[in-house]
Amino acid sequence: MSENKEYLEKLAEKVEELLIVLNNIAEDLRIVAASLKSIAVAQLGQQKPAPTPTTAPEQPPAEKPLGVEDVKMMFPEDLEGLLNFEDKGEYIKITPRQYLGAENFAKIAQIVRGAGGDYISAGKDSHFRIPKIRY
Repeated sequence: MSENKEYLEKLAEKVEELLIVLNNIAEDLRIVAASLKSIAVAQLGQQKPAPTPTTAPEQPPAEKPLGVEDVKMMFPEDLEGLLNFEDKGEYIKITPRQYLGAENFAKIAQIVRGAGGDYISAGKDSHFRIPKIRY
């Protein structure tokens, strides 16, 4: 009976080790997914329409401004659920719904910077900001 107990304890330890590895992989995949979403949204914002024949002087093509939903897509679901998104005209304002902690704050800041945004430190009104049109 004690052999079975030892065997089961060893199996339980192996399962715990595997769970740790799988959790690390899952976290890495969430970060990669967020980065890919950010890149996809950035590329969508940079696509230029095909030139049309014209006799007037050429003007730079107008970019489609980012919307709240475009910005939400940049974040994995677990981070998106921690944030409020608000259209402020020239930019999308992102505020936390709760305390983020250092790790989540760093992940959010990385995504915001990747989208051309920044963090505005203003006490209780601190927030992230992503411009709707990137130049």
